[in-house]
Amino acid sequence: MSNGLRALLISDFSRTDGKGEEEQDTAALCISVGSFSDPEDLPGLAHFLEHMVFMGSEKYPAENGFDAFLKKHGGSDNASTDCERTIFQFDVQKKYFREALDRWAQFFICPLMIEDAIDREVEAVDSEYQLARPSDSHRKEMLFGSLAKAGHPMGKFCWGNAQTLKHDPKEKQINTYQRLRHFWKRYYSAHYMTLTVQSKETLDTLEQWVKEIFIKVPNNGEPRVDFSHLLQPFDTPAFNKLYKVIPVRKVHALTISWAVPPQGKHYRVKPLHYISWLIGHEGTGSILSLLRKKCWALALFGGNSETGFDQNTTYSIFSISITLTNQGYQNFYQVVDFVFQYLKMLQTLGPQQRIYEEIQKIEANEFHYQEQTDPIEFVENICENMQLFPKEDFLTGDLLMFEFDPEVISAALSQLTPGRANLLLLSPENEGQCPLREKWFGTSYNKEDILDEWAQRWSGDFNLNPELHLPAENKFIASDFALKEADCPDTEFPVRIMTNERGCMWYKKDNKFKIPKGKAHLVLFDIFVNILAHNLAEPAYEADVAQLEYRIVAGEHGLVIRLKGFNHKLPLLLKLIVDHLADFRAEPGVFNMFSEQLKKTYFNILIKPERLGKDVRLLILEHCRWSVVQKYQAVMKGLTVHDLMTFATRLKAELYVEGLVQGNFTSTESREFLQYFIEKLQFQCLSAEVPVLFRVVELPKKHHLCKVKSLNKGDANSEVTVYYQVGARDVCLLPQMHMEEPCFDFLRTKETLGYQVYPTCRNTSGVLGFSVTVETQATKFSTELVEAKIEEFLVSFGERLSGLSEEAFGTQVTALIKLKECEDAHLGEEVDRNWFEVVTQQYVFKRLNKEIEALKQFSQEELLSWFLQHRNADSRKLSVHVVGFGVEENDDPPEPRATDNPEDPPSSSYGEVRELTFLPASSPLLQDTALITDIRAFTSSLPLHPHHKILS
Repeated sequence: MSNGLRALLISDFSRTDGKGEEEQDTAALCISVGSFSDPEDLPGLAHFLEHMVFMGSEKYPAENGFDAFLKKHGGSDNASTDCERTIFQFDVQKKYFREALDRWAQFFICPLMIEDAIDREVEAVDSEYQLARPSDSHRKEMLFGSLAKAGHPMGKFCWGNAQTLKHDPKEKQINTYQRLRHFWKRYYSAHYMTLTVQSKETLDTLEQWVKEIFIKVPNNGEPRVDFSHLLQPFDTPAFNKLYKVIPVRKVHALTISWAVPPQGKHYRVKPLHYISWLIGHEGTGSILSLLRKKCWALALFGGNSETGFDQNTTYSIFSISITLTNQGYQNFYQVVDFVFQYLKMLQTLGPQQRIYEEIQKIEANEFHYQEQTDPIEFVENICENMQLFPKEDFLTGDLLMFEFDPEVISAALSQLTPGRANLLLLSPENEGQCPLREKWFGTSYNKEDILDEWAQRWSGDFNLNPELHLPAENKFIASDFALKEADCPDTEFPVRIMTNERGCMWYKKDNKFKIPKGKAHLVLFDIFVNILAHNLAEPAYEADVAQLEYRIVAGEHGLVIRLKGFNHKLPLLLKLIVDHLADFRAEPGVFNMFSEQLKKTYFNILIKPERLGKDVRLLILEHCRWSVVQKYQAVMKGLTVHDLMTFATRLKAELYVEGLVQGNFTSTESREFLQYFIEKLQFQCLSAEVPVLFRVVELPKKHHLCKVKSLNKGDANSEVTVYYQVGARDVCLLPQMHMEEPCFDFLRTKETLGYQVYPTCRNTSGVLGFSVTVETQATKFSTELVEAKIEEFLVSFGERLSGLSEEAFGTQVTALIKLKECEDAHLGEEVDRNWFEVVTQQYVFKRLNKEIEALKQFSQEELLSWFLQHRNADSRKLSVHVVGFGVEENDDPPEPRATDNPEDPPSSSYGEVRELTFLPASSPLLQDTALITDIRAFTSSLPLHPHHKILS
């Protein structure tokens, strides 16, 4: 375009299901500016601006106008700020796409950014930062960035918070409002922007719309921002050290990192991808294979994530992250040594064309037969690719390996030497050894020199372990992509093709997506999933890299095995899994390793306020549920290999197997899957029927409150969920849709209670309900104040519903129907929907059609009556508060522990998670609320809903 903005228009007529129903139209815009451009005195300004442009424009001044418009018409939007790029995206029904484009474009033409909104939106940015603070991955990034040379943008605080965007500027008399407007004028310029639009409109129409609307985006004529001269950000003595870190979660993790020259220009070769494929290999001869044999590691990931932090114009990172066991942590230097040995082997042997071409083939197969991605993700990806690659590679530049170039790969490999590596060791065992604190996230760490004996070994010509070698040729790579002829009549929904007392199989041939793939799901009853997955890890790894995916999941009511990929070799993988299930074994060392890991896993779930809130809510609602707290208590008491093997024998003795096969398979092949299970496992049928859902308590007609203290010691984050139990037969998705935008506007934009604010329709084992959730911080608000604000919102929402026009109601109903009528983007979506019907034994494969018919009959009066009925004095209301640590909850700031007594053990930063701490209510507004301080005592007297399936 004449203003310098570049646009790619996609007219996609394929996105229809034959009934005239289509996916949403969508658009994404990428600006080549990010947090690297933050002014030194206003950290986080780029991220803050990304928030502020949503807050109304000169043409459409309503503060949440764009979000409200999208919600009204079944759309959604988002935005993200990276180091050198900022991306905005949205989707909406085709009918409203032209107006949505115009409203969205105003972000870049004339945003209001009024001063009053600035003060409030800072709180949303701060809340987003507070939610990120307990994340170990974000903490690692900030610590890593702090090792960069002074003044290099890698060391910037990209998040921004109330301190950097509000309090510090006031103290220094910096006018944030003026600086924000200046930043927008300088960097939100048309010649920095790439736009991707995907619609069912014609290309001529799209071109006309885009030109009419986006020609108004100003071009300031300033030269493009460029950081490519700031190379080698980590060429400092501080980098090549060992950093010991105390993580938030209980985890032993080792990360080995190298800072190498920027690799973006080598996108056709992708040297780091080739190296990471070998480093991350899990088959025989790999690093992880060797570490697993020693029971030193559980997982290993290597490479570059291609985020702005990992790859930008100043450098690229190559990282190897290993999840260690207790033994692995004790021997972490030997673990590092194995990694260095493997890298030395790769450097000695040089780049291998056979392996490169194998990866090429796997990724070309996946590209050519890929299932359609979510359109909003697709356009987001393409608009960013437009900033990175020439136009002939917009679609494939980030996906394919184009040419084998041994010189480019060797140059990257030569950088990965012991002397250039940074070691980061996370472990709770580092407590007491970490006196240093990272400035922004408060991470406790220590910097140490590499031990002399290891530094000397690695500087010489060290020997290689003979067990390390390159992977053999992969037998799982598909080569037969022919679509199979049907051997039974076509059906719209799955049909039962085989049934007996030991199992049944559902089947549907794919005649819609027409790709040579398949999915199979089989249900068994479970407990030993971790060790089964461990036993499979090496033999099944080749299948995994050949795009044959499998997951083994411990469901609440059974073991779920899910397979997906090219049908040619999928039966091989299924047989491999069934064979390992039949011949299940657990070595004592492996058993101990996973017992220890399970303790950490449960602990890490319970320290997250949102997970603890869910655990408490479902423990109250679902009869006979085992909470994560109870599982943690059980695993801490100690289990033995004998316990496990006894359980495994009993588990396999009596089973009921139910499966669904969908895709490029025949019904004969599908029957063979079930037959193989029955023949290989030789199990008996179940002696009693096993329910597939919990029974749910019927809450009393009164407001109950369960208020517990967060189990993450010192974490400010709180969560409040107010839940209304509706009952076994009802419709609540429509009220949720009406509620989303006003909820966001009231609780986040105006009251600034937190970054995460949302209403939800909840299906709890067949019993429906709706809730409003707010994640806040105890340093700003008490949970009881948040509860009061949620009540204020619900009162105002009731008034809003009373005044709702017929037109507005009809628009919302139409939007919800359109969303439900959207065709499945790929085979997986259809399978997931059908699988839900099988696994819950409801078998209502036409559920979407029935819901659409119900919505068409739903009136405005029914909606209002529905809401008021569940909001009256007899409503079954349950509030769950997870209370963080902070001044608003009357918590004293942590006092420094006296260290003059050597016998006094140092205080741990980890709380005890075996027991819940129930708290009283103090607000006068909650004086008539019944407190729950003993969940079992409360639920034991309540009536239970029968096992409920929503069939109509």
